[in-house]
Amino acid sequence: MTSTGSDDRGWLRAAPADGGGTLLSRAGHRVYPARRLSDLVQGRPPGVTGSQWSSASRAAFDFVVCAADTGCPVVAVEIGPVPPAGSAEQRAERLKDAVSAAVGLPVLRIGSPTLRAGEHGRRLVEYVIDARDYAAGATGSSAGADEPAPVGFRDILGRLPDGRTGPVNDLGALTRAAAVEAYVAGRLADPIVRGLHVRWADGPAQGWSWVQVRPDVCLVERVSVIEHRFSCGIGAARLAEDLATVAVGERLRTAGADGAELVPRAELTARIADLSRRRDELVGGFAFDHLCAD
Repeated sequence: MTSTGSDDRGWLRAAPADGGGTLLSRAGHRVYPARRLSDLVQGRPPGVTGSQWSSASRAAFDFVVCAADTGCPVVAVEIGPVPPAGSAEQRAERLKDAVSAAVGLPVLRIGSPTLRAGEHGRRLVEYVIDARDYAAGATGSSAGADEPAPVGFRDILGRLPDGRTGPVNDLGALTRAAAVEAYVAGRLADPIVRGLHVRWADGPAQGWSWVQVRPDVCLVERVSVIEHRFSCGIGAARLAEDLATVAVGERLRTAGADGAELVPRAELTARIADLSRRRDELVGGFAFDHLCAD
């Protein structure tokens, strides 16, 4: 496919003015489920062959967020496993991304072997809408140069589910509370949910999260976040780690600590050490050296 380098959003098709098929409305947005690319793009864009368009137009996104006033797509969202390298699924994903780029359609892709659109998508979309709305308000603040910067959406403090005070917009809060309960019940060797997050200079943001099931093994989850022409309203890497924590909680809930696939603790430490050695490939380096000898 030849890229036009264009961001001509005139190719994008507005959602129905009557809001038909809306999954939810929130903060000036309407969210629609399961929309094909052909539902969002008005005909084959320049630089896209007929064969490419025929294949890409049938591909679907899990959700599309549109502006409530204009119906214009704000972002298309996908949640699910990352396709294997070289697979037909990866080629289809790249083709869909190329067509989206040609018409200026923003895309948010969450890669996880555990998280799914049906179970976790609505909460994620609501969260991103709220985070962007909050960030827009903070950016437009009239605070003076000598005043402290506004608190970020992820860092707002309040009452957590377990009664403590902490970040109320931590998506992993329920998992952290559940891990304490599992530890008290003897199902985990440690009540602390640990994690890290990085952003590859030429790739996605990535978050890791894990709990120690037994002294020598851990339940580990990794989530990637890719923002194409889009910003989530909070750091993508921090969001990826929080979503990995959500995934840990999901595995504890559905399979239990004994039924989940576990990773030897020594192997996890080795993986983290490998990541630290690639710090030159990461935006902002690597801030988790303390975990290499955990």
